[in-house]
Amino acid sequence: MKIRNTILLAGMALVSFMANGSDWLTQVNNCIACGEFARAEKVMNKLPKKTRTAQAVRIDSLKTIMERIRKDFNMTPEQGVALIREKMPNVTDAQIANWKSTRKLEVMEIDGREWWFRKSVRNLWLLGDEFAQINEEERKETYQTRRRYFLQAMRSAPDRWGVRNWQRANITFSLDVDADAVPAGETLRVWMPFPYENMRQRNINYVEGNHPATMSTGSKHHTVYMEAVAEAGKPTHFEFTFTYEVGERHIAQQDLRAMVEPYNVESELYKTYTASEAPHMIITDEMRQLAQNIVGDEENPVMQAYMVYQWISRTFPWAGAREYSTLANIPQYVLDNKHGDCGQVTLLYITLVRALGIPARWESGWMLHPGEVNWHDWGETFFQGVGWVPTDQSFGRSSIDTPMDAYYATGIDVYRMATNEGVGDQLSPPKTYIRSETVDFQPGEVEWRGGNLYYDKWHSHLEVNGITPVSVLIQ
Repeated sequence: MKIRNTILLAGMALVSFMANGSDWLTQVNNCIACGEFARAEKVMNKLPKKTRTAQAVRIDSLKTIMERIRKDFNMTPEQGVALIREKMPNVTDAQIANWKSTRKLEVMEIDGREWWFRKSVRNLWLLGDEFAQINEEERKETYQTRRRYFLQAMRSAPDRWGVRNWQRANITFSLDVDADAVPAGETLRVWMPFPYENMRQRNINYVEGNHPATMSTGSKHHTVYMEAVAEAGKPTHFEFTFTYEVGERHIAQQDLRAMVEPYNVESELYKTYTASEAPHMIITDEMRQLAQNIVGDEENPVMQAYMVYQWISRTFPWAGAREYSTLANIPQYVLDNKHGDCGQVTLLYITLVRALGIPARWESGWMLHPGEVNWHDWGETFFQGVGWVPTDQSFGRSSIDTPMDAYYATGIDVYRMATNEGVGDQLSPPKTYIRSETVDFQPGEVEWRGGNLYYDKWHSHLEVNGITPVSVLIQ
């Protein structure tokens, strides 16, 4: 049976800065959406020289997207089945077919051949009904860890803005480009994550770096930018150290309900953060209907947002994600595939609450929990009379039916480094070629005059040198 690609119209939405209206571009986009990569390449290679020159960056971006999809879907069915049989020797063809049809195993047809997502077998152990009990036990263990962070925060008193447990973090971020990734003598351009001032982050201090650094301006992605010349046979190292103070903040649901006021629907904030934001926060009639079905007759925005948060937490388990740059519309991907990682479910939450007329926005960066330092995405929800409150949709999955059931709906713990206050923005200074990550920004970005350098040509690392309490005078 022909395997249908799960991502529709991928090419058109993936390279979001592209203009529409070109016959060749429409043809290429349709080919990518149908998995006809060889045909798409042929169309671009046959373009007149003048067109290829004028559209060089666009063509490079389209070819890059296909390369990334191929890298994500690089496992043959035979390899996948062999991996499954290592754990389940008696697995049947019918079971495997069912996992495919329910998308617990993610597959794609490229140029007439079936390929499995490289994380599909690992994801199966998280998504298959057969493994629900094991996963539930792990979820309960995760909850106990999260609760310790909550209790730690509650031992300190909040300041006038409700922020408590202030800590000073000392961080070193490094990025190493592989030896000979670019020709010797070429200049490498590197962007790396940096925190920004908000209600929960303050006193940000760049300490030192091994190359001259430029801080970003005007971008939703806050970065440190460096350049260095590549030397033959040597990796190129970039590194900087910084400090900042970070606090825990949450507002209890009962307090929010007492404080919330009717929205000022004429305000710029309200209009901006309840609107569609292409390509991943599109408020369609279907999204509005889904959101309305979730909340029913409830009219209080605090409870509406909580109902959406709860519905997502209960409906979509965590699974390893495809590269965001290869997905046309991430919230729709979650709905279609019945799972999502932290950023994917966050984008679904933002889209659904915006569809209800509740302002919401993206925030992301790193989680710094002991033993769990990693990239992480969450969001913020705006309530009139209160302001922006954090919402960690993904962490909510570990707290279902516990005393902390609503905590991450309107709160966030202290082990965070927020570097992004939006998605898909232009970097500062501007990047010439398509980013390795077109939506989020956490591990960094690298390019040279010959093109973007993908993750397989470099690696980055965030080192937490220390997180220590800050003495706070309660006002």
